[in-house]
Amino acid sequence: MLLSDTRRYDITTKVMDPSGSAPCRIGSNEFVQGSLNDYQTVLDFGTDCDVLTIEIENVNTDALHELQNQGVKVFPKPETLELIKNKVLQKNFYQKKNIPTAPFFSFTKKAQMEQELAKSKLSFPFVWKAATGGYDGKGVSIVKTENDLSALPDCEGLIEELIPFEKELAVVCARSEKGEITSYPMVEMDFHPTANLVEYVFSPSLLDQNIQTKAKKIAEDICQQLNHVGLLAVEMFYTATGDVLINEIAPRVHNSGHLSIEGNNCSQFDMHLRAILNLPLGNTDIVLPSVMINLTGEEGFEGPVRYEGVEKIMALSGVHIHLYGKAETRPFRKMGHITITAPSLEEARAKAKIVKETIKVKSQ
Repeated sequence: MLLSDTRRYDITTKVMDPSGSAPCRIGSNEFVQGSLNDYQTVLDFGTDCDVLTIEIENVNTDALHELQNQGVKVFPKPETLELIKNKVLQKNFYQKKNIPTAPFFSFTKKAQMEQELAKSKLSFPFVWKAATGGYDGKGVSIVKTENDLSALPDCEGLIEELIPFEKELAVVCARSEKGEITSYPMVEMDFHPTANLVEYVFSPSLLDQNIQTKAKKIAEDICQQLNHVGLLAVEMFYTATGDVLINEIAPRVHNSGHLSIEGNNCSQFDMHLRAILNLPLGNTDIVLPSVMINLTGEEGFEGPVRYEGVEKIMALSGVHIHLYGKAETRPFRKMGHITITAPSLEEARAKAKIVKETIKVKSQ
């Protein structure tokens, strides 16, 4: 999706991915298969680049630091990546900067976690998060009983109070190298109950404008505090008491912003390129109310992908299909997304329900 915009601007691109069949091999001028975590591989890849950016945090930051020292512009900055890809460092940052977030304590080993739990007043259920390596719902567990504790791995992480939230929110903001900053209107999200993945994103939010302003300020404050360049997605909880608490951040294009392709004047992918190339930032105004559905692999199916119901949903107006070109499906793997636009959010939501029930990702 980034590459579709680089082609519009005639920007020469070079992409690296661990998989030889990665969809990005088609859209880039040059494709390199290699490990994102290997120092020399990342260093060799980036030496002839003017600007280097990422769409996943799990990259060797030592190599990114060296590339930055050599004069390559690296966005997000390696130090920002190091902070964000460690959830403990991320939470400590919020606490230090007085950014509202759920109460937590961190630990280096499981034994320490159990000792801290015994001393704390925390009661079941609560949230366990691995410090590193988590993505798309992995590395996060809702701990409901003592039995759930025994199943947790022995690793560094944190325990967080389970917030009884009313809504899950997100604000995607962008900041350029010269300090220009802008935000997309706040969206609301629904998550899959077991996979812990975003299932729906709704735009615009129907919450009070004061809440939206508060969320926007939190997102833009974090962006400024990090001296971030590029896109920053900020996920938040809205509580029954009217509080807005930060959950997690991602320094890249993000699932919560996919609907901006059809729903907003400037897509998040276009916006990210503008920010990292120090160009004027785009217009984030909503064009039409929209709902995004994550297209994920059905449970019980694994192997070469087969999509059911595509023709039926293509017959509906305002339905925009984005298949990512992944050859293999597995349960809950993100295979694409669908955005539904309509004159009203109510109409878009009703059509999204039909689409969700119709299209299925299975295997051949």
